[in-house]
Amino acid sequence: MEITAEKHPSAVRRGAAGLALAAALATTITATVSSPRRRRHPHHHRDHRRGRHPRRHRCLSVATTADIATGAHPVVPYDFGDCPDIPAGVDAARWKCEVLTATGSLTLGSRTVPELAPMTVTHAEGPLPDGTDGQVWGALRSTSTAVPGGLLGTGTTGHGPLSPLALRPEYGGRSDFHSTGNSLGLFTLRFRVLSPVLPRGCVIGGDAPVELRLRRAGDSEWVSQDPPVIRFDAYDDTFTAPAAVGCGPLGRLVDDRLGLPRGAGNAITLSARYTFKTYDRLPAL
Repeated sequence: MEITAEKHPSAVRRGAAGLALAAALATTITATVSSPRRRRHPHHHRDHRRGRHPRRHRCLSVATTADIATGAHPVVPYDFGDCPDIPAGVDAARWKCEVLTATGSLTLGSRTVPELAPMTVTHAEGPLPDGTDGQVWGALRSTSTAVPGGLLGTGTTGHGPLSPLALRPEYGGRSDFHSTGNSLGLFTLRFRVLSPVLPRGCVIGGDAPVELRLRRAGDSEWVSQDPPVIRFDAYDDTFTAPAAVGCGPLGRLVDDRLGLPRGAGNAITLSARYTFKTYDRLPAL
């Protein structure tokens, strides 16, 4: 039976109020899901194992999406607080702590996130006592990025997603940043799937992380010599995207919404800047 505004104005008013309430609730939940988690200061976890260099002072770092993507500021201060301890017996003057900040776009399965929240990756590299190359992982820090359309699609025009959905990248446990030509090595990621209706353990790449083999697009550019800041673009359009795991009874819905698993058609493009300091120039605690 059709109900018109002329016959039942009170019903129409109640319906409009309900839609407004739903829109406000969705907006509030989206803000909650997308807000960054409080960062624990690395000084709370000092490592004083014998034979290792102590962790270093944290330097203020703020790199916005606009800074990275458009180069609005020639030199961006970077944070060396996540620099890892380096192996015992190595030359601190020949070991570098590298800090990279990047943003870009991600196509995972059938969904595209056009503007990822900035990611900051920290690691160290240098020669080992036997002359071979060494690397030590530091940290990956990022916040969540909303997936357009949310988990259930978009409701009435202008009211946003019916249930918000966001992705947050996390380190997948393996990396090799030694580059050859335009090949930038290996970097693995997991994507935490965030929604008020999903358990915290919902993740893409939980069993087998997403393996990125990034390639440089075009030439690198020296933005600054002192401090050293280098800008470059990178991409990978060959990786596979596994199904989500740990999502409870809504796991099938998550996979259907994101188009997972998918072996082809996934892509990530990044605009990045990185800097470095040798360990003899990093102030000790």
